[in-house]
Amino acid sequence: MRKDWFGWQTHRLPRDARVVRWGHYGRPVLVFPTAGGDCEEVERQGLIGALSGLIDSGRIKVYSIDGVPGQHWISRQHSPAYCSLVQNRFHDYVYEEVVPLIRSDCVSAGIEIVTTGASFGAFYAVTALCRHPDAFSMALGMSGTYDLTRYLQGTWNDDFYFSSPLHFVPNLGEGWQLDTLRRRWIVLATGSGRWEDPGDSWRLAGVLGAKGIPNRVDDWGPGVDHDWPTWLAMLPKYLAEVA
Repeated sequence: MRKDWFGWQTHRLPRDARVVRWGHYGRPVLVFPTAGGDCEEVERQGLIGALSGLIDSGRIKVYSIDGVPGQHWISRQHSPAYCSLVQNRFHDYVYEEVVPLIRSDCVSAGIEIVTTGASFGAFYAVTALCRHPDAFSMALGMSGTYDLTRYLQGTWNDDFYFSSPLHFVPNLGEGWQLDTLRRRWIVLATGSGRWEDPGDSWRLAGVLGAKGIPNRVDDWGPGVDHDWPTWLAMLPKYLAEVA
């Protein structure tokens, strides 16, 4: 399987940008890591292997980046205001730098990207689509952690608001962004086993549905845990349906 690295300096992140791509052809899929994950987490945890049939057959190309804001939130070494700033800038970085890289790599200036991730990665994936539906066609959130207010310690600012779909989507007015979102698709897959919280997915689904944004919650049941074996089963199934 072909694997390539991309790296550059960016003023939008507190560290250099890193992107890894697996595959040679196919629909581009941007996979966000879990809270503390980096751009190679998906390979170490077996997700790339689980997707190998789709990758090797040229149905998808998989890209992954470092989960910079999640690493900041869970470290407990930074203020909520700073973590919110990093989170907001991270989503600008995805749109302004990662999306153009993927489109250039696919030799298609307007190609639409599927975005996905598990846990914190699901939050990133849905946020990317809600903020930039002109670049992303579909979000596949797995075992999503969609409400990060638990990390705010009673504080609040615009950086957090504009990077949290639970909070900015209800206030979207009529216009191109909402019109485009209504032509997109969001799948919120979850289990109801150990460490899972399906309530986060249902709450987000309610927010999206109230705005007419197509979405579906898939609950895989009580024996399905918030863990990598779950996501290794989920993602190949969903991507096989759309790639």
